[in-house]
Amino acid sequence: MNDATTPDLETLVGDWLTVPDLAEELGMSLRQVRQMIADREIIASRVGERNVVAVPAAFIQGGGVLASLMGTVTVLNDGGFDDDEAVRWLCTPDETLPIDGAPIDMLRAGRKAEVRKRAMEDAF
Repeated sequence: MNDATTPDLETLVGDWLTVPDLAEELGMSLRQVRQMIADREIIASRVGERNVVAVPAAFIQGGGVLASLMGTVTVLNDGGFDDDEAVRWLCTPDETLPIDGAPIDMLRAGRKAEVRKRAMEDAF
């Protein structure tokens, strides 16, 4: 899926939170954040030269994990997307959306129904 015109995942997302950054943002311990990732309450990717576990900063809103995120990720995962592919789908700008930006921007704006409909169409 990655060719000369497709940005790598790290570049596409741009703003990442490492586990320590996420722990600070959420007011949790490192262990609690790692457990959230293990329990799939939030998805993460490995990024950077050191291949660190990180979460797109856009997945956090109002001091917590974006409430509508995991239902959408579940739809994508059920359709065969791995976590990196789900992050890419969520963060790729789509000019056909009713607002400027990517599906994650729609979720942040409270428009999960449209995003989940598109996720189902793309995943299945």
